[in-house]
Amino acid sequence: MIVCIAEKPSVARDIARILGATTSRDGYMEGNGYQVTWTFGHLCELKEPNDYEQNWRYWTLAALPMIPRRFGLKLIPDRGIEKQFQTISQLYANADEIINCGDAGQEGELIQRWVMQMAKVKCPVKRLWISSMTDEAIKEGFENLKEEKQYNRLYLAGLSRAIGDWLLGMNCTRLYTLMYGQNHQVLSIGRVQTPTLALIVKRQKEIDNFKPEPYWVLSTIYRDTLFTATSGKFTSKEEGQQAFSLIEGKPFVITSVQKKQGKEPAKQLYDLTSLQVDLNRKYGFSAEMSLNLIQGLYEKKLTTYPRVDTQYLSDDIYPKCPKILNGVSQYMEAGRKPYLDIIKTLAGFSKTLPKSKRVFDTSKVTDHHAIIPTGQVPNGLTDVEKKVYDLIARRFIAVFYPDCKFSTTSVTGKVDKIEFKTSGKEILDPGWRAVYTKEEQRQDDGKNAADDKLLPTFVKGESGPHKPTLTEKMTVPPKHYTEASLLRAMETAGKLVDDEELSAAMKENGIGRPSSRAGIIETLFKRHYIRRERKNLVATPTGIQLIDTIHEKLLTSVELTGMWEKKLREIEQNKYDAGTFINELKDQVTRIVNDVLHDNSGQLIVDSGEEKAKDEEGKAKMEDKKAKSKKGKLKVKEGDVCPKCGKGRILKGKTAYGCSRWKEGCDFRAPLK
Repeated sequence: MIVCIAEKPSVARDIARILGATTSRDGYMEGNGYQVTWTFGHLCELKEPNDYEQNWRYWTLAALPMIPRRFGLKLIPDRGIEKQFQTISQLYANADEIINCGDAGQEGELIQRWVMQMAKVKCPVKRLWISSMTDEAIKEGFENLKEEKQYNRLYLAGLSRAIGDWLLGMNCTRLYTLMYGQNHQVLSIGRVQTPTLALIVKRQKEIDNFKPEPYWVLSTIYRDTLFTATSGKFTSKEEGQQAFSLIEGKPFVITSVQKKQGKEPAKQLYDLTSLQVDLNRKYGFSAEMSLNLIQGLYEKKLTTYPRVDTQYLSDDIYPKCPKILNGVSQYMEAGRKPYLDIIKTLAGFSKTLPKSKRVFDTSKVTDHHAIIPTGQVPNGLTDVEKKVYDLIARRFIAVFYPDCKFSTTSVTGKVDKIEFKTSGKEILDPGWRAVYTKEEQRQDDGKNAADDKLLPTFVKGESGPHKPTLTEKMTVPPKHYTEASLLRAMETAGKLVDDEELSAAMKENGIGRPSSRAGIIETLFKRHYIRRERKNLVATPTGIQLIDTIHEKLLTSVELTGMWEKKLREIEQNKYDAGTFINELKDQVTRIVNDVLHDNSGQLIVDSGEEKAKDEEGKAKMEDKKAKSKKGKLKVKEGDVCPKCGKGRILKGKTAYGCSRWKEGCDFRAPLK
């Protein structure tokens, strides 16, 4: 008998249907020589401190550092998990072969390997590795099963990450809580969480300590066009007035008119972070809500595997693209097909789709390719799901369109000795921009709106009267992080990078995995280290105090944490030894414990509870507002993402729909009719 194991029941049911295992059993499906079972995400975890040593049961400084001789596993204490594990163990014991159908990524590999270890598996194991959940992809995956040993390095990287997080998190949380906490306050420290908080606190301090200073800008209007002095801003009014007096009443002369034609390629396909960034920027979705929605579309077979950090497709996807585009074109919304015309236009450009290295490059793809539609025709999407699908679909269509062609005009002029400049941009051929509405283009290019103005025709040597002005302005503080800009900062190890291609080059040293960053941000909210003010992320007094207390660079430095992340990726690529990584981290933890234990400052971190109350009050108001606005007109169906919490799934009860996270406190309800 061949036993297949998936990461969740819904995926297992799809696989069982395709394999012909149609008989339902308690905890698995059976038929056609297969038994298909499932986990519920993680069934196992690393043992807790008290599972190793009796004296580690108690939070005492004398017990630190806690470094087990050998790390062990245990089942997560839960009756449902224990029952399912017993089922899996029995199936494994009688299996001729196991097929690991877990999520095709580092975490998915770790989940299934731990279960196999605890069940003491001895039979051969194969790996199903697919990037989409369509029937076609699953069948193709089963025809090309991989040897499990091909993914040993992936597992070692995941195991090293988990052990590293345990060592740093368990030891440093106890250390800082016992040294600096009070009133039973737990000070949570994490390998990625703490440097992320440090980024927000640093920005918060820059804003709080910022002192605005006045400056003056000299500009003039000639032929209804604003020209600005090239000399830059003046730091004193006297300087500005002196320059103003030089040009007042004198003619403005055009000294140069330069026109350049340029091309702008379509933006690259989405990886998880860039999609989360756009969803936050355009719609205000949190990183976690975005991840849940993207995961939901993947499970509905509408988009490909979401937890990716590449924006390229492998070359073998190219022949499948016409079929995918055809499926996308058939999507019907409100009685119309929103993508049909732009895909028809694309077909008119050429008989074959263009194949660009910006899109197709197997060397830039590791486990999975960029996020694209699968070609399955969507049906019954919620409003928020439509927004996510629309971004993915339009980005995919746009990469096959021609470059946008534009003309840039730069005009310089002079009054006396003072030089002025203006510029404008004119779209000659929209190319890929035709895929988007003008409103969407304006949203994307808002920062360049001033450069895109159309200019009248200027001729070198012409002159005439003008209206000069000296305007007083004030310097402005840095902007607060939003979830979009924080995700980018985590991806680039704190470097402020707006350019997508430059950002991609810096991913090697980013902190956290694409799939874990949303959870890290949510943890900071739950710990009340940060709070939201509209889209802005603001550090709370407790968060600021915690970072001020930590003097160990390893805990707060984004760059150093990024180096650890790089080593984890190198373990996966067989370029770094997992044992060396763990030993280095053990040494670091021991050094941190010794350093902090010698701190005699007596400093305490006060948790006033004020920010917690403020956060809870704001959240309650927001949820109440959402519920009222949607009441009576919201259409949901079983399996949808919960519109209230954005995390759970819609369940169908006897009288109403509810959320699967009702035990966690989500009280969403909607009538069946």
